Amino acid sequence: MWKSSTVQNFSTEEGIQWNFIRPASPNFVGLWEENIKSMKKILLKVAKTRVLNFEELTTLVTQIEAILNSRPLCPLSVDPNDLQPLTPGHFMDLKAKFWSSWSLKYLSELQPRRRWIFPQPNLQEGQMVILKEGNKPLQWNLVPICKVIPSEYGLVRVVEVKTAAGVFRRAISKVVPLPLPEVEQPSNGEREVPV
Repeated sequence: MWKSSTVQNFSTEEGIQWNFIRPASPNFVGLWEENIKSMKKILLKVAKTRVLNFEELTTLVTQIEAILNSRPLCPLSVDPNDLQPLTPGHFMDLKAKFWSSWSLKYLSELQPRRRWIFPQPNLQEGQMVILKEGNKPLQWNLVPICKVIPSEYGLVRVVEVKTAAGVFRRAISKVVPLPLPEVEQPSNGEREVPV
């Protein structure tokens, strides 16, 4: 029972969602099942006489994954001279390239570099920030600031952030504050007075 809850907790933390087929209905995903079955059979046959440590097994399974993801699904174009097939790996490569470029661009847009002559507001306790490390597609490392550490001049240059793994200190260059929503001002120039 503890193994099941450990797997569930790990899956939740990593953002893994399980999608199950109907019970006793492997025919609903016959092609997937056949690929997994043949991969397991060949893996057992190849590695049967060897005792693999964790690193060797991980390396082997990763290489097998690369082989399976290189299988041709269909022609990449209708040109008969183009012999490049579309593979599962194309989708993963494109997603990784997009994520890498876009996430860096997005984070840099949230954290513009201004000249030092213009004072910037200090980060505040409780403010939500994105850590620049550990972000994955669909998983942003969004954490609250639990403590600000000002310099002798009163400028915050280091913060403590609270993550699932504990509290860590980070330089403000390693965190990106989320933009605060702008408060609309009345169009006639008068300030709105709360009632």
